[in-house]
Amino acid sequence: MNDDQLLRYSRHILLDDIGIVGQQRLLDSHALIVGAGGLGSPVAMYLAASGVGHITIADQDVVDFTNLQRQIAHTTERVGQAKVASAAQAMHALNPEVRVTALAHRLNALELDTLVPKVQVVLDCCDNFTTRQAVNAACVKHGVPLVSGAAIRMDAQLAVYDARDAKSPCYACIFPPDQAPEEVQCATMGVLAPLVGVVGSLQAMEAIKLLAGLGSRLIGRLQMLDGRSLEWNEMRLQRNPSCPVCGQSHSA
Repeated sequence: MNDDQLLRYSRHILLDDIGIVGQQRLLDSHALIVGAGGLGSPVAMYLAASGVGHITIADQDVVDFTNLQRQIAHTTERVGQAKVASAAQAMHALNPEVRVTALAHRLNALELDTLVPKVQVVLDCCDNFTTRQAVNAACVKHGVPLVSGAAIRMDAQLAVYDARDAKSPCYACIFPPDQAPEEVQCATMGVLAPLVGVVGSLQAMEAIKLLAGLGSRLIGRLQMLDGRSLEWNEMRLQRNPSCPVCGQSHSA
């Protein structure tokens, strides 16, 4: 690290759990963010601020006026721009050193199969079940940890799935691909603005811990937040031996 980097990241370096070694790991790392909306915005900003060296962010949408209530990476002046371009601009304004690869389309299984092996962590910040399943399948196949978040109305959830851990379930263990829930979106159901900030920030924190070498203690735990009462509930997760994605008969 040069002198400017030592100064910029000094508050991380002061932490015994990170230090110079952990910060250098962040600088050398590559993270994939799937979704540049309510969750992806704080994730992108905190990963960039923390010095994650290369961030790939994918989203097919453009900035809409209604996004500005909660998607803090975007501004009124950037309405109509691709969300990934807007997010990249915000990230570079915060940290000019970060390398951003902006993909202005929805990632399909083939592209994920190429991209996921090149990163050290994937953050699922999207809002549709099909993409979540495709992202999870790629993470399981290539042994890349997945930090998953979701928020709607005043409820949210957070989990970490790590295929490198033999005991870790995957997303499909908990939400089977053939049991797709009814799709709910903020456009019709609403969402409390700071709620996505809370969950996105926690996703970023778990990703930073993984990248810096601290690991995550959320593996096998689904955290659920009730924004009305500000109460957290936890569900312990077990790997499903019959899972069509990570089950024993599919892990060869």
